Amino acid sequence: MTAPNILILMVDQLNGTLFPDGPEPWLHTPNLRALAERSVRFSNCYTGSPLCAPGRASFMSGQLPRRTQVYDNAAEFASSIPTYAHHLRRAGYLTCLSGKMHFVGPDQLHGFEERLTTDIYPADFGWTPDYRKPGERIDWWYHNLGSVTGAGVAEITNQLEYDDEVASNAIHRIYDLSRGHDPRPWCLTVSFTHPHDPYVARRRFWDLYDDCDHLEPTVGAIDYSEHDAHSQRLFEANDYQNFDITSEDVRRSRQAYFANISYLDDKIGQILQVLDETRQEAIVLFVSDHGDMLGERGLWFKMSFREGSARVPLMIAAPGLAPGRIDTPVSTIDVLPTLAELAQVDLTEVAPWTDGQSLVSLAGGTERTTPVLMEYAAEGSNAPLVGIRHGRWKYIRCELDPEQLFDLEADPHEMTNRAADRDCATILAEMRGIADAKWDLAAYDAEVRESQARRWVVYPALRNGAYYPWDHQPLRRASERFMRNHMDLNVLEENQRFPRGE
Repeated sequence: MTAPNILILMVDQLNGTLFPDGPEPWLHTPNLRALAERSVRFSNCYTGSPLCAPGRASFMSGQLPRRTQVYDNAAEFASSIPTYAHHLRRAGYLTCLSGKMHFVGPDQLHGFEERLTTDIYPADFGWTPDYRKPGERIDWWYHNLGSVTGAGVAEITNQLEYDDEVASNAIHRIYDLSRGHDPRPWCLTVSFTHPHDPYVARRRFWDLYDDCDHLEPTVGAIDYSEHDAHSQRLFEANDYQNFDITSEDVRRSRQAYFANISYLDDKIGQILQVLDETRQEAIVLFVSDHGDMLGERGLWFKMSFREGSARVPLMIAAPGLAPGRIDTPVSTIDVLPTLAELAQVDLTEVAPWTDGQSLVSLAGGTERTTPVLMEYAAEGSNAPLVGIRHGRWKYIRCELDPEQLFDLEADPHEMTNRAADRDCATILAEMRGIADAKWDLAAYDAEVRESQARRWVVYPALRNGAYYPWDHQPLRRASERFMRNHMDLNVLEENQRFPRGE
């Protein structure tokens, strides 16, 4: 059997509650809707960690943050940890990345043979939190609510420039793959930074949502004192006291966010069109690294186990997987073993250290009862948080805070903490048992603190004197492009044409 090509379309900070069964009908997303119609759609998929670098390291490795030690947005992703790119490349694949993956450390490839763009975020330790200083805001890189008060329209921004480049490079690479110079199957990961804030969109996409009925959150802002302890820490981390968020700010932020989903849909449509026009077949996987609270309960961005932040879309279009909706909770850490099974790659050697499990059998109708696990130990926290989604229930634990237990079937907006409810004693005990078996939170906290302390020594040391950044520098071999005098023009023109002879 010929190994299948694989196209992974990854976006950043896309709220999974907007994808209950593909994109909501009111979203202007014709290309994602068409993809959904031919995909297995996992309506309850959760990130391994609701922050960019730890969430992406977990997605690529199939391991939770405590195992990868990518605790936050400045924690090094070790070169020795196999990713899906390593597994596929070892099996004979060409592996290529266009766009963001927020790798921290000197290894900026992690199994990718080619990386077409640099990253949008820094690769060093400069964004390291510090549990030794609870409540401290590091203003030059911590999120604040300026993304909300500054929402609006622009034709070019830092992020638009980046994603334009990501799509352009991906399209050119798909064209090049069609020429057949490399006989290997390929895995191309195209990873965008939208709809991540700032909430700024191009006019033609903004205007699509002028009359949108969804510009107000379902649950509006509530008083700070009514929030759980971690949500209060997030308000403080986002510098909420120095911003007066108006209803118009909320509406404009959500309008820009929805507009940027349509912007991504347009880019994805262009990529899929080129794939079709060059007559290449590929498994297509669409996913986000984490979500965005979008003003629900007054919360913004991610860093929370609440549904808007932790739940993400996941759709897979692949031969042999019948399109349809699956409501069983799953995780982004399940993607690695799923890709391995679809590509017939054996994971036996690393199986003991992989937290995820393949979704192929679940997509085929087999029941799954394994709970979904999440971890968070980054900015806005003062000790690690862990979460479990199991059936209809979600459980959250942190040594600093009271336990939380939500019945998502009866209470989808997580308004009522049932941890103290006597009627929930049995399920609470079951969740506690799962957490006790999985996590030693005191040891986890000590590991995070050690990692942070080391990086707070290394980072300032490396910035003293000559500085050699770890950021990826894309290599373009100009002397090997287009026509040069060491090439035969007749051979070149024939080899660079697809299709040939038409």
